Amino acid sequence: MNAYLKNLNRIEFVVTLACTGRCKHCQNGEPVRTSEHIDTDAAVEAIRKVCAHYGIGTVMTFGGEPLLYPDTVCAIHAAAERLGVGKRQIITNGYFAKRRERIAEVAQKLKESGVNDLRLSVDAFHRETIPLEPVRFFAECAVRAGIPIRLQPAWLVSREDQNPYNVRTKEILGTFESLGIPAGSGNVIFPSGRALMYLKEYFDENAVEASPYEEDPKDVRSLSFLPNGDVLNGNVYRTDILEILRTYRPQKSL
Repeated sequence: MNAYLKNLNRIEFVVTLACTGRCKHCQNGEPVRTSEHIDTDAAVEAIRKVCAHYGIGTVMTFGGEPLLYPDTVCAIHAAAERLGVGKRQIITNGYFAKRRERIAEVAQKLKESGVNDLRLSVDAFHRETIPLEPVRFFAECAVRAGIPIRLQPAWLVSREDQNPYNVRTKEILGTFESLGIPAGSGNVIFPSGRALMYLKEYFDENAVEASPYEEDPKDVRSLSFLPNGDVLNGNVYRTDILEILRTYRPQKSL
């Protein structure tokens, strides 16, 4: 086992960078028009091989908007369930289709695939470009299907700050109370991507691109796959994932 990966316990898939929103707080940067998404077979095979050698406790799918490719998402979580991964998470903005029949169908497929932690991104920022009605209907479908679900709001400055965005977010969260869906702690927006461009007045004037999720390259705990197959210092479409893990070394800083 690679010493730099001895604590590896999580696999993440950025299913696609395509998104149905244009949120000004998005830390992925400007929205992209793309049909690129993680290859289903490659993702499932990677899960199988990594789980055979590491104690993986969580598999997560997110994006972009991952449910633009629900079959891929479901295949990933179904594989994780078969391999005994305890937590099978998805982060979604809930807006991936307009027809109610399709929305209900996808919610049921998520349940059948083994998703047991659905985090729904709901806040003032998503509301600016994403209609609330289909998102709320998706939430209703997830509840009826029996998927554990919680709201995942983004807070500006802090959860307690009374800026207009946070006030609006609390109002929106209240519209889900009748469904019995709890709101998680969410996350505080950090200066990166569109957030640094459109919300700069809320950050320190000397703020630079930063992320609280950046890992220690000498103690990798989460394996994150990009839609183009990139992972660690390799690419799973060109190199076997176990070879990528075996040969991984932290890149020297310039």
